Amino acid sequence: MNGDTLYSIGDLARRTGLTVKAIRFYADTGLVPPTDRTPAGYRRYGPDAIARIELVRTLRELGIDLATIRKVMDREALLTDVAATHADALDVQIRVLRQRRAVLAAVARRGSTPREMDLMHRLARLSEAERQGLIDDFLSAVFDGLHDHPAFAAVTRSLTPELPNDPEPERIEAWVELAELLQDHGFRTTLHGMAQDLAADRAPDAGTGRPLILAEAVRAQVTPALEAGIAPPSPAADPIVAALAAHYARILGDQASYDTPALHRRLAARLEQMHDPRRDQYLSLLAVINGWPPPESLAPALTWASEALRTRQ
Repeated sequence: MNGDTLYSIGDLARRTGLTVKAIRFYADTGLVPPTDRTPAGYRRYGPDAIARIELVRTLRELGIDLATIRKVMDREALLTDVAATHADALDVQIRVLRQRRAVLAAVARRGSTPREMDLMHRLARLSEAERQGLIDDFLSAVFDGLHDHPAFAAVTRSLTPELPNDPEPERIEAWVELAELLQDHGFRTTLHGMAQDLAADRAPDAGTGRPLILAEAVRAQVTPALEAGIAPPSPAADPIVAALAAHYARILGDQASYDTPALHRRLAARLEQMHDPRRDQYLSLLAVINGWPPPESLAPALTWASEALRTRQ
């Protein structure tokens, strides 16, 4: 191509694939100035006009406004700075779109009412500070009176959701559901009772000094029975019930009465209180938000143990 070659607007249109109208618009706004004019006043453009048009088209397709493009063309702004600014803006837009997608997916999956959809939308849009305030308020209510317990810091950490800055839609949807649980006063009350019992469950064993944790004992004793297909009322369940009752008696500091109907009733009531489906839901959602492995539900073991205890009262 000869460096002295000049092109008409029609030539540029054919070479770039744009319409004559689009190129004329870029010319009229000064983005692609003419190199020369014919005696009749028609604009003519040099080879660099093709490169300018291609750059303008690319920047427009990336969503950059004409005023900013003009500054880039006139060297009033660095292309790298403009690109960085718009990349940041796109990051924000992507996060917003992910939030919207997650809310719409939740609405479609759950068959939500307009009011519920509005609530989910507001929960998804909470700022980081607002999310943290909601979490802190929930944990403060659940662990009220237990802040001085040695296990307080570790337990609250294990129950704290941490939504990443750029979460996947699945994590956003899980956060929306979890945020609804955080505001469920009935669940707060139930979990507060569980926390109080958890504090008691962690009484140290007189022999080993290790905490006596009821949930761990239920999982350890009952899981093999579930795997073996042992029915709760069957005689084969007797040693398991006895072991659980003895463990609970040690927690209560009353080992002499571990094999009594009264203790069986008390332990069954304790396990039934632990067996709240919202607890499993909370832990499952928490795992999604924090990117943890899915938790193993304690529900089957609690159901088995409660039935085994009730049939022996």
